[in-house]
Amino acid sequence: MTTPLQRASRRHWLGAGLLTLATMLAPVPFAAAQATYPDKPVRLVIPYPPGGATDVIGRIVAARLGDALGQQVVVENRGGAGGNIGAEVVAKSAPDGYTLLMGALTSHSTMATLEKGRLRYDIIKDFSPVMVVGSVPLVVVVNPKLPVNTLDELIKYGKANPGKLNYASSGAGAPQRMAAEIFRKEAGIDMVHVPYKGSGPAMTDLVAGQVNMMVETVPAAQPFIKSGQLRPVAVAAAKRISMLPDVPAAGEAGMPSLDVSSTFGVLAPAGTPAPVIQRLNGALAKILEMPDVKAQFLQQGVYAAQATTPDKAAERLRDEVSRWQKVITDAKIQSDS
Repeated sequence: MTTPLQRASRRHWLGAGLLTLATMLAPVPFAAAQATYPDKPVRLVIPYPPGGATDVIGRIVAARLGDALGQQVVVENRGGAGGNIGAEVVAKSAPDGYTLLMGALTSHSTMATLEKGRLRYDIIKDFSPVMVVGSVPLVVVVNPKLPVNTLDELIKYGKANPGKLNYASSGAGAPQRMAAEIFRKEAGIDMVHVPYKGSGPAMTDLVAGQVNMMVETVPAAQPFIKSGQLRPVAVAAAKRISMLPDVPAAGEAGMPSLDVSSTFGVLAPAGTPAPVIQRLNGALAKILEMPDVKAQFLQQGVYAAQATTPDKAAERLRDEVSRWQKVITDAKIQSDS
């Protein structure tokens, strides 16, 4: 016959054993899962078709990121609706670091205002920015038949010929259109917007003299500049750039507000654990410092960004949305105009 003390001792050891067994059988804590991240391939969604700037940048980043993480980074092109379909896919994905967005931050930021009420995601609330990775500079170009050689001469021509100066753009929400609107407002001139569905047809008509001017990405405009089919009057930047060293910057030409580039970055779904974001941020920071990555970017007309923290990347995205919201509102730009 057991004593009360013996029965109490047995209950103690039985309880301790059950607790140990329960601990052994419990799922691996989420923190431990984060510590082993990544333990399977990562998907990088590019929200545009193959061949464009976002795709080119994304594939360079994906190859290097896969090496840094020790897991394959699979590129998935989900184009359509101006980048909104791919962005929505990522916004609604599990926040575990295994689905990322190679975002065209400037374009997504303009869409946040132009498509407000129609988008099924929020570029600020539904994403955790990881890193700004690069930017593509813009340049103001004119058809050589236009009797101007500098930004100042272009402004004087516009003021002397109100309503006669027209400009092409590759779409309502494109960075090129936003830059042209900044120029129009700062210069105080009356220009006519001629919208196109993409840079290709816009550049074709500009070269043919159907339109007078355009603000275009340097990589797209550079071949026509070199051939003499287009004349650059200023790069849309605060200072001169290495891609067009002989072309004055808008900043030195007296228009510092015309500092616009098409910016790209990696974003994760909102709620992605901070350790995962930091792991990705650290890997991308090392990638952006690699000389061969910088060279690959530059061959495509892209300047690699300086590495920053996730907080700085989030701040940059908020600034982009705020800036273009004001431009779009002031210019009364519509998604179809």
